[in-house]
Amino acid sequence: MVDLSTKLVNVLGDKTTKPLTKAFDMLVVEDLLRHYPRRYAELGKLTDLSGLEVGQHVTIMARVASVKNYSFGPGGRRTRTEVVVTDGTGQLTLTFFQQAWRLKSMEEGSLGLAAGVVSEFNRKLQLTHPDWEPLTEADDPTESSRLSRGIIPLYRATAKMPSWKIEQCIGMCLDAIGPLDDPLPGQVRTERGFFDLSGSFEAIHRPRNTADWQGARDRFRFEEAFVVQTIFAQRRRQLEHERAASRPVVTGGIRERFEAQLPFELTAGQQEVVAEVSADLGRTHPMHRLLQGEVGSGKTIVALIAMLQVVDAGAQAALLAPTEVLASQHFRGITAMLGDLAKGGMIGGADGATRVRLLTGSQGAKARKESLLDAASGEAGIVIGTHALIQDHVQFAELGLLVVDEQHRFGVEQRAALVDRAEVTPHVLVMTATPIPRTIAMSVFGDLEVSTLRELPAGRQPIQTTVVPYAERPAWLERGWQRVREEVAKGRQAYVVVSRIGDSDDGEEKDTRSLVELHEELAGGVLHGLRLGSLHGRMSADDKDATMNAFARGDVDVLVATTVVEVGVDVPNATVMVIMDADRFGMSQLHQLRGRVGRGSEAGLCLLVTTSGDDSPARERLDAVASTSDGFELSRLDVELRREGDVLGARQSGIRSSLRLLSVVKDGEIIDDARRIADSVVEADPGLAAHPALAAAVHDLEHSERADYLERT
Repeated sequence: MVDLSTKLVNVLGDKTTKPLTKAFDMLVVEDLLRHYPRRYAELGKLTDLSGLEVGQHVTIMARVASVKNYSFGPGGRRTRTEVVVTDGTGQLTLTFFQQAWRLKSMEEGSLGLAAGVVSEFNRKLQLTHPDWEPLTEADDPTESSRLSRGIIPLYRATAKMPSWKIEQCIGMCLDAIGPLDDPLPGQVRTERGFFDLSGSFEAIHRPRNTADWQGARDRFRFEEAFVVQTIFAQRRRQLEHERAASRPVVTGGIRERFEAQLPFELTAGQQEVVAEVSADLGRTHPMHRLLQGEVGSGKTIVALIAMLQVVDAGAQAALLAPTEVLASQHFRGITAMLGDLAKGGMIGGADGATRVRLLTGSQGAKARKESLLDAASGEAGIVIGTHALIQDHVQFAELGLLVVDEQHRFGVEQRAALVDRAEVTPHVLVMTATPIPRTIAMSVFGDLEVSTLRELPAGRQPIQTTVVPYAERPAWLERGWQRVREEVAKGRQAYVVVSRIGDSDDGEEKDTRSLVELHEELAGGVLHGLRLGSLHGRMSADDKDATMNAFARGDVDVLVATTVVEVGVDVPNATVMVIMDADRFGMSQLHQLRGRVGRGSEAGLCLLVTTSGDDSPARERLDAVASTSDGFELSRLDVELRREGDVLGARQSGIRSSLRLLSVVKDGEIIDDARRIADSVVEADPGLAAHPALAAAVHDLEHSERADYLERT
């Protein structure tokens, strides 16, 4: 009996399975059946070639009139294939780049369907890289049934595994498969009019009308949301039953003394979030809260107040940072803010003061030993570190609060390593400076309560952002370097950010400016005579610290760096940032980077240097960054412009998203509905004993590589 877990090779044979595995990582029947059509060609809604308009999305049936390859580019190494097709009412050119094999697969006289967006080139209408579905393949046995149904599914395909062949393979699986257990409870299907699982696979792959595939698509979207939300419902229920020690505010403690000596007043937003976090810490079940805020909105001080409240209650707080640069900066910043309150047991320390320690992987032996001893004895009320904090030999006397900075850099296992090791479950506060739209927060951080800081502290200066199209206007970049010199002449400092280091073991693309090349070029050219420093992730911790300290002191005028400066680096005297090859960075990342300037009393300037074309998607993203300083608006635009899998962290982790049809950007109502139903199902049946197929789906997602995306955004 064939089911969803049956190996594809047992149904399709080795020869057919190999290209599916290579192209799409398909191993079992479910992998293939969940390779849903990208779109459908409806034969009754075909467009005549004589009626085409630019910008129109069309599906046409036409016959190949001619096909020819053209060479272009340096040395003629690139290929453009032009296929002229006709339907008797007119002609249209189908254009493909770097697909010379089309010459053989789209022979003159062959009939097919083409789907794409009409554009115009040299006064001729064309489709660029359209979906092409041959209708006369001699070895396609489903031809007559496909045409009789009138709806042909079009799949994401490759040269060796075209759409019609994928459809054929799916048909073989559908014909062979037995009854399927459904992860959606029967009542949920009935209330929403959904097909069962078997019927949904049939309707989405072999629809007889539009309502078939639309109904199946709606069902699978809901199912994807429902399985994820069931995981989160179980996590929330588990958290409700965990116990934590209450860490209430202590009158006259370090927290109150620290707040009293602050030289500024907290914003209304900061005060509101402090109250939320403070109330959470006073409860007897563990806090799990996400604190998201605009760049420079003052998240760190909110976290510090929370840490001091826990220290006052007799416990310790750990701050987990993603990089040594950021951990070191947190250490310097927090000890400076606390002053004598951070010198517990030391000369000059205030009465009842605590101690702050730093723990990183490349620390010297003496400093590391002191930090480990103070953490284990409880002398250190606050311990700040990187992944080194997670190691087994790091012990705390009593860990009461874990603060995780930049959550998306850490997997759940790393966060859990500290939480699980504590005898009493600590409270957890997760901070991110990448604003997250609500529907994405529900899909990615569904087990966390969310607090948001939107307003900037008084005195923060605006940042002017300008796109510098180097290929079209090289003089703009020259003016940019002049501006850097002008700012340095006024006693200020600048960053130059690059996408790669450029040393011998750097395997990145070579068509971008590297740190090594640019540092040398600037030092001997337009920035000659200025004090240049460089900072990147492969430097030793001591060298990174020395460079950052020199920059913070003002001993370095221009810091040429990779994205190690992206989060948390705080040098108020820096007013200019030049980002080379800015199109290589995501919108939220660019917003993070530019947040490093304008942190003092002077306005900031950020130049986004690019060689991307005026009408390219890359330029569209850069123009969006330049058009607004609102991180939340940028975050919304970012997820609209990016592929869905990237939104959920698939690119960062190298793992394909498990969401194939659900859009966490657009399907907020579906996610809301799925969350409500998942909560009620888990409330009635926490172990899902009455829902074995749902339990299996939850287990598969939680224990597969794809579960990574649940912890990332």
